[in-house]
Amino acid sequence: MVTSHHEAAHRIFQDRPELLVPVFRVLGVPFASKAVVEVLTADATEIRPLERRVDSVLRVEPSDGSGSFLLAIEAQGRRDQAKEASWAYYLSFLTAKYECPALLLVVCQDKATARWASGPFLIGTEGWTALSVHPLVLGPENVPVITDPEEAARNLSMAAFSAMTHGRSGEAPAILEALARALGTADAESVAYYSEMLEIGLGKTPAREMWRKIMGVGSYFPGRGTLVEEKYLEGKEDGKAEGKAEGKAEGKAEGIAETVVRVLEHRGLPVPDDVRNRVMGCTDLDTLGHWLDQAITVSRPEEIFRAQDGRTA
Repeated sequence: MVTSHHEAAHRIFQDRPELLVPVFRVLGVPFASKAVVEVLTADATEIRPLERRVDSVLRVEPSDGSGSFLLAIEAQGRRDQAKEASWAYYLSFLTAKYECPALLLVVCQDKATARWASGPFLIGTEGWTALSVHPLVLGPENVPVITDPEEAARNLSMAAFSAMTHGRSGEAPAILEALARALGTADAESVAYYSEMLEIGLGKTPAREMWRKIMGVGSYFPGRGTLVEEKYLEGKEDGKAEGKAEGKAEGKAEGIAETVVRVLEHRGLPVPDDVRNRVMGCTDLDTLGHWLDQAITVSRPEEIFRAQDGRTA
């Protein structure tokens, strides 16, 4: 099962595609300053018994007409020899399926894994290479350390990615401080998003505990045990008058409903009006909670209404 830390390392590219511009600059690969980025299905399964799934797949269409391409993104926490063949499969499958060139970007948080992931990986027999895979790799050695609040404010996505990549280094405190100051002048949505993205992306590190003390607003990643969610579940609004209990329940239902829709949209799943209306019109907290659990994993918005026993919720 994908861990929260693992997911954050690649999800940020889906949610904040503007990160691709500075990232490709770091990698020394040309990238149009303006492009349309579409999130594609990460399922690369061709034969049912053998399931293959890329962490994230993006279609990039530069506005200058220089040619679209696919970008498969993998978060890699350790060296894994099995990935060498899997990555070759991903690139070949995606190129054939979409009839479009494909690149592989591997995101690592330690130098040893990053050096291994850079390849090249050769497939064939002794004396003859049938296929060669050359991943693009992001890791501590090439992702910039951003400790200037002004620089962080100019590109919040890159600053957050810098914090996640260097979260286990001694530079983490300075990076987090710069990002926190930058968020002090950002809009509320950005504050909410990057606050929780970093809490999840830093994993089980001292840097995460530092970040928990600095930030704590919004909820973009329900079900992940973040500080924000803990406060929500503990009922921090218990100090309100008892006469407002009914209004609080209605407000809680509305908040969960909005979160269900938000989770689906941030996973790149367009929410039809009938699904949106049904979710927003529901006031039963148990039903909404079930839909929220489903929203994290379903492949189509309509599937959130499936109950555990197979009936429609």
